[in-house]
Amino acid sequence: MINKSPKKILIIEDNAMSRKMFLDGLEAEGFDTIDAENGTTGIQKAQEHLPDLVICDIMMPDMDGFEVLRTLRQDPVTAIIPFIFLTGSAGNESLRKGMELGADDYITKPCTVQQLLKAIAVRLEKQTKLMEHWYTVCCQNFSAPVVTDTTSSVDSESIFPSIPQLKQVFDYIEANYDQGITLCDVAEAVGYSSAYLTNRVGKITGETVNNWIVKRRMSAARSLLQDTNQTIEQIALALGYQNACHFSRQFRQHHGIPPQTWRKEHQLICNSKVEDYKTSLNL
Repeated sequence: MINKSPKKILIIEDNAMSRKMFLDGLEAEGFDTIDAENGTTGIQKAQEHLPDLVICDIMMPDMDGFEVLRTLRQDPVTAIIPFIFLTGSAGNESLRKGMELGADDYITKPCTVQQLLKAIAVRLEKQTKLMEHWYTVCCQNFSAPVVTDTTSSVDSESIFPSIPQLKQVFDYIEANYDQGITLCDVAEAVGYSSAYLTNRVGKITGETVNNWIVKRRMSAARSLLQDTNQTIEQIALALGYQNACHFSRQFRQHHGIPPQTWRKEHQLICNSKVEDYKTSLNL
């Protein structure tokens, strides 16, 4: 386990008897529990305490569970917290809506504390494995040799981490990053809703799908700026941008300088290295 301290569980349930039953059962198993009697309070406590997992009823008077989940998923601080719904109905429409919003699991009421504990154990174990995998990937990236900016091309594998769960996503971006693709295009290609894909990629990588698209475009942009004489307008169109202004603005956000300035600096470096090489050969 990465963290051996008691796991913190937030239970959002408007029925006082059910809420107490779940709290008592979880506390007896050593969990650190927090409770909320409605959705508004639940959101506030999730943002304040950052629990390891949220269990939330769907049907509540002030704000239903779907709105609670939507709000938490939109907040970067709470977006990756595992979320389990408690529901009195397991209809397909309700299940699909919850999964599209990024729910991790469903428990149908009435349920026992043991059923709840089993669902929590499965979800926490999965979350731990995802985090361990991500830490491994990060360590591998930090230990890998650093490639300098003077290389003439960028290996796409250095842009995308090796994560089997997201291979289809990264493969699609790699094949289509120069076609002006968006989050919606990627989601449709891999068979997920945009909301679910955003949540999935964010949980595993800490980045958005659009950020990965931009990172791939920027790596291609550096190569074209350094190794070709194409104009900024030509490079922008080649990378799927509708105009050079959008490309230049995004490039500056990522590199701190305009593409024209970056090109001058790096072409000067390359020319200097060529001259040094010629000198060493007495040419």
